[in-house]
Amino acid sequence: MKLIELYAKMKKDITYIEKELERSIDNEHELLREASLHLLKAGGKRIRPVFVLLGAKFGTYDIERIKHIAVPLELIHMASLVHDDVIDDASTRRGQKTVRSKWDNRIAMHTGDYIFAKALTVVTKLPNATIHQIMSKAIVEMSIGEMEQIRFFFNTEQTLRDYLLRIKRKTALLIAISCQLGAITAGAEDDLSLCLYRFGYNVGMAFQIRDDLLDLCGSEKEIGKPPGSDIRQGNITVPVIFALQQPELRGALLEQMQQIKDADGQTDISEFIRLIRSSDGIHRSEQLASSYIDKAIAALQGLPDIQAKKDFVGVAHFIGNRSY
Repeated sequence: MKLIELYAKMKKDITYIEKELERSIDNEHELLREASLHLLKAGGKRIRPVFVLLGAKFGTYDIERIKHIAVPLELIHMASLVHDDVIDDASTRRGQKTVRSKWDNRIAMHTGDYIFAKALTVVTKLPNATIHQIMSKAIVEMSIGEMEQIRFFFNTEQTLRDYLLRIKRKTALLIAISCQLGAITAGAEDDLSLCLYRFGYNVGMAFQIRDDLLDLCGSEKEIGKPPGSDIRQGNITVPVIFALQQPELRGALLEQMQQIKDADGQTDISEFIRLIRSSDGIHRSEQLASSYIDKAIAALQGLPDIQAKKDFVGVAHFIGNRSY
């Protein structure tokens, strides 16, 4: 399934959530409103709200109730992007100027904080302590993941396990709880919501691995930012970890990475990218992403055979093969 096909089927509810997102970050402070809307209008796949909506199909589906979790989870993701762009000194995202680039780092940090706060405000409409506990724990883990990424910048001795734990915290957890909390908010059984959590976790791991592959193999037009952005910032991703395990490439890669570090990312990285693309790190990373997609689909086996289950499988396949 192409994502656009699923979105066409869910157009009414996705459009409604989009309007609720815009309404939730509206503010009488002109600059705060403008900076918040800037990121929202830049678009995005809205994977997290879609997963919330699909998860809710396994319970009593009520968009007026589900919106109180679909909106906050996307806002949390948006806020983390604003903060990420400050940490990464990023100029573009999704082909548009970042908040920090259009304004400055201070405005970006306050905007990110504001969007986080709005997420917490919206979810208070759901008087369910379990929902609040799951969401707050995920935010804590995301923060740890961000700190761990900084700690491991240019660390060429990090292991695959280090990487996987980091992307679990940074990416997979929020996608996992999007599936889970959609079901919980709709009153689904606990065992069902846990199956959806496992599905979302594995899809989230594959999503980030594909993202890291695209950063090295995609074009600027496809990914909305210059290729190799990760290594310029010092972020060593799984294709690089695998490539460093090849004795015939390790020396040249270490030399290239030292040059990138010494130049603070302001240097030509075409040779580094060529080396990674010529390594078996790309193929091994693709295999790893595929294994997570297989686990995700397996996690759905015990669920009722409704259309939402088929849609989850379709989205999983899209994520496993996405090129943007």
